[in-house]
Amino acid sequence: MPKVVDLHDYRTKAVEQKAFGPWQKRFGEAYNIKTRLSDLSDRTLFILAQPGEHSTIGYYETIMGILGLGPATKFDYLASEEQMRVVDIHLFLADQIRFEMMRRLEWLDILPCQNISIIIMVQDFDRVKTECRDNPPELAPSHPGYESYQKLATRDKEVFVRQMLREALEKFQNRIES
Repeated sequence: MPKVVDLHDYRTKAVEQKAFGPWQKRFGEAYNIKTRLSDLSDRTLFILAQPGEHSTIGYYETIMGILGLGPATKFDYLASEEQMRVVDIHLFLADQIRFEMMRRLEWLDILPCQNISIIIMVQDFDRVKTECRDNPPELAPSHPGYESYQKLATRDKEVFVRQMLREALEKFQNRIES
């Protein structure tokens, strides 16, 4: 009797492999179609939150896999529009990763993207980016800078949060190492 293949299951596994195959090798962790930023381990989150080439390759692996553009090593061979799209998505995801790191430090409250899978964040980038831009992360009332933060205009609040990155990376590294 021939083996029956569930087409939906097959497609899901194919998307997961393209999206997260390189990450599974790189980070030694399992991911699936529903994986959100909040599902990433502290170690993986910390690696991706770091600025630089090492994290950039990690983003490109997943973004290009989700978009069906091939491996990250083919980035330089993409058309310039595709390269710009990958870079835009990379910068957006990097921000969201850093915000998630700050949320875990209890510096930020609810994040607009926290319930959206990474795959959807990439596939539906334009909508998700707009949604997140219209609902920026909020500094937690327990943060020492909350009073100053409250006095700022909306766009200045975003700058305030972004300026906390270096300190957040240091605190998060201490959290991982302890």
